[in-house]
Amino acid sequence: MRRRRPERRQISPDPVYGDLVVAKFVNYLMLRGKKGIAEATFYQAMSTIEQRTKTEGLKIFKKAIENASPQLEVKSRRIGGATYQVPIEVPKHRQFYLVSKWLIGSARGRSGKAMSDRLAAELIAAANNEGGAVKKKDDTHRMAEANKAFAHFR
Repeated sequence: MRRRRPERRQISPDPVYGDLVVAKFVNYLMLRGKKGIAEATFYQAMSTIEQRTKTEGLKIFKKAIENASPQLEVKSRRIGGATYQVPIEVPKHRQFYLVSKWLIGSARGRSGKAMSDRLAAELIAAANNEGGAVKKKDDTHRMAEANKAFAHFR
């Protein structure tokens, strides 16, 4: 028998922007519990974005999140000995988790010196509807579209 789900932890907003979304993203960016380094990387990326685009870094960040967030994904459902990829809508909190993972993964995969520069480049690319994270979203949507016939197994 399954027990109840644990209650969600409340995180405090980030010190610079006072934004919960930024705080959550910094937490995903963090490696080995080094939050100070993750914060420094993020804020450095924001200032790099402001220098390159001449617009507010947070605006570009929000636009990147919006552009790379998936609406649909596929989940494997086993029905009568066969496994089907069933398209489902993605809940808001999972959308943010996926887009954060994709943005950070794409930034880490980029070539360049500092992580802050790579993150800035990836965020700018995502805000312009290009880059690794947006490609990942498109692939996910394409997969869901291809398996639309199994939507009734939801």
